[in-house]
Amino acid sequence: MLAFDASSIIHAWDNYPRKNFPPLWNWISDNVERGEFVMAQVAFEEVKKKSPDCATFLKNSELTLIKVNNDIAQEAVRIKGRLGIVNDQYHPDGVGENDIFIVATAKVRGLELVSEEGRQVKQPRENRRLKIPRVCSLPDVRVTCINFIELIRRSDQVFQ
Repeated sequence: MLAFDASSIIHAWDNYPRKNFPPLWNWISDNVERGEFVMAQVAFEEVKKKSPDCATFLKNSELTLIKVNNDIAQEAVRIKGRLGIVNDQYHPDGVGENDIFIVATAKVRGLELVSEEGRQVKQPRENRRLKIPRVCSLPDVRVTCINFIELIRRSDQVFQ
């Protein structure tokens, strides 16, 4: 199962319009309906704000939303502490609170994460500057994080 970050599904929606790529969106919808593609509730709220049409499509496809529970909240607190984020002192170049909940959701539920956040080749000096893919790769987090095009390539689907 894969969990989508808001950035990835919005990237797909904006760059592969449904009217131009109907087989792609049928494939996404089928995977959503089967529960293969899910989303953290906090990620879906971001989609609703930034791309209401995409949110409607996902809702109509019966997207499974994962709400924050105690296990996810505890994992989010652990990750936040691991990054050295005190109170709400998030770095503007790093993950935000929702991002931490999205990663924690994937970790707790054993999901791979699909995110378009930039891959940081070089380790930032401060852990507070880490973006989602780098947080996922931390030894004590270990969540597989791919981007949308990697998902497509891995699927071996041909969209005609």
